[in-house]
Amino acid sequence: MSNKFKKILLLDDEGFILQVISKALAKEGFECMMANSVVQAIDILQRETPDIILSDYQMPIINGFEFREIVLRDKRWRTIPFVFFTSVTDLEHMQKGLDMEVVDYINKDTPIPMLVSKINNIIHTIRRQHEKSIQEIRIAAEALNLRSVPAQTPEIDGYQLRFLYQSFEDYPGGDFIDFIQIDDKYTFVILGDVMGKKWGAWFFSFNFLSYIRSAIRLCVFDGNFSTASIIEKINKVIVLDTVLGDVLSTLSLLMIEHETGKVHYSGAGDLPVIWYKESERRCIAVESSGLLLGVMQNGQYNEKIIQLKRGDQLIIVSDGMIDFETQDGKKSDYDLFLKKMKIVVGQIDSFELIKNVTFSSEYSKGFVDDCSLIFIEKS
Repeated sequence: MSNKFKKILLLDDEGFILQVISKALAKEGFECMMANSVVQAIDILQRETPDIILSDYQMPIINGFEFREIVLRDKRWRTIPFVFFTSVTDLEHMQKGLDMEVVDYINKDTPIPMLVSKINNIIHTIRRQHEKSIQEIRIAAEALNLRSVPAQTPEIDGYQLRFLYQSFEDYPGGDFIDFIQIDDKYTFVILGDVMGKKWGAWFFSFNFLSYIRSAIRLCVFDGNFSTASIIEKINKVIVLDTVLGDVLSTLSLLMIEHETGKVHYSGAGDLPVIWYKESERRCIAVESSGLLLGVMQNGQYNEKIIQLKRGDQLIIVSDGMIDFETQDGKKSDYDLFLKKMKIVVGQIDSFELIKNVTFSSEYSKGFVDDCSLIFIEKS
């Protein structure tokens, strides 16, 4: 199991015990967050989400049971595996803890190697249960033809369309991709990112995709091919949707004119599209001015025209592609990503090079969010 799955919150009012346990766990690949009071533990939980909580019971002011009740009342924390690590192991206290849905009760006299093994086993077991649940939901979603990412890209004469997608920690996430072809003359390219992580974002992504698909087809039916106008209509509906509420999403919407090579582009809170111009052998960042979908009725959406010529390439990405973890937390660096892309664009096998640079097994270990990339080349 990789380190990113082994973040642990240790709570004990005895500093010596905290130091001993944290050092032992750190050697086994755990990232330990230490708290000597419930107040301090709650402060950590406000900023971090551990994979497991190891808490003492006997503490001044607020004890371990009271802390467990606080955790259970908060929907952000209630699903975090909770283990009592205490010298109080009489049957009455143990039963009370088990009634509060704690995963285990570990005696402080337990040898350190056994303690580490117990915690590892708990995390592994929960991880396997999660993976089983994910697989079951995936099977059900596929049976209902619910997909936030297509099985493949459409084939268009004179163009190469490809995409890359990796959900965060293999959980379904908020990124969504789609391609809609109209009469063999136009292709709409869609890339969005619903704010949030994992299940919640994944479920909402279907709502957004449904609105986007409907808006595109209705506008096209009325003879309106403006990407800015389409996003404006999508946004107005989402703002009025009581189910989506405060859920926000980015959106990159492009429409390719097959015959002319023109690409109409509008965005909602998205990252700039990277445009490699073969004639000039350089990259341009094409920015949109629109607000995130759902922020307000007037999203201030504009439309850019990109005239693709033979050898030109476009790269559209979600923000997970520019995010990475540091000691100070998550950081974003679009300029660093653009610098990496400048090295690989303009090649015969640019897409494979991009894949090797951004989605290699080593590089993907650093992902902190869903990652999506769409590649378009005029041939």
